[in-house]
Amino acid sequence: MRNFKGVPASPTPRMSTKSDQTPEKTSLYQKFLSEREEILKHKWIQSEEAGHDVGLEKALVDWALNHRETWQREKGNLARS
Repeated sequence: MRNFKGVPASPTPRMSTKSDQTPEKTSLYQKFLSEREEILKHKWIQSEEAGHDVGLEKALVDWALNHRETWQREKGNLARS
């Protein structure tokens, strides 16, 4: 395979094919799903308080700035110094 200038392209890195390395099973993906669930809960609470849908972006930013660190500490997801 060649890139657009005719120079041989470097091989594309591939994800491991081991069954235990599927994205659904990695701890990083599990942390993402857990955090996403908390953000969606936060969005629901904010929307209920506002009387309308506040939107995912607003809820995400508010949660990240005001609640994420505490949530990570409580879940044990934040490395302690």
